[in-house]
Amino acid sequence: MSNFALFVRFTLREGAGEGFDALVRETAAGIRAHEPGTLVYACHEVEGAPNGRVFFELYADHAAFEEHERQPHTRHFLTERDRYVEKTEVDRLHPYAGKYPTGAEK
Repeated sequence: MSNFALFVRFTLREGAGEGFDALVRETAAGIRAHEPGTLVYACHEVEGAPNGRVFFELYADHAAFEEHERQPHTRHFLTERDRYVEKTEVDRLHPYAGKYPTGAEK
C-alpha cells in the first residue's frame, strides 16, 4: 500500500476569493469528519497572488482518494467550484521520501 497525493493550483476569477474560500472551508469540514483515509488536505493562499490557491492532498492510498471523490461534500465542491475558478492545474504525485503525518511515513 502506498500513499497517493495531489498538488492542485487554482486561479480564481477576479473577486471570487471569499466565495471560494467559504466553499473550501465547508468541504474541509466534511473531509475531517468523514474521511479517515485523507491524511492531509491543506489549502493555501498564495503570497503575492490574491487569486491563487494551492492545495496539497495526501491519501493513504489510491482507494482512499477514490473514496474522497465519492463523498457528497467533495461532489458538491467539484460542482460549485466552477463559479469561482478560472483555471485548475492538477499534478498527481507518488510520494517516495520525506516527513509525513503519523501513519503515512515512507
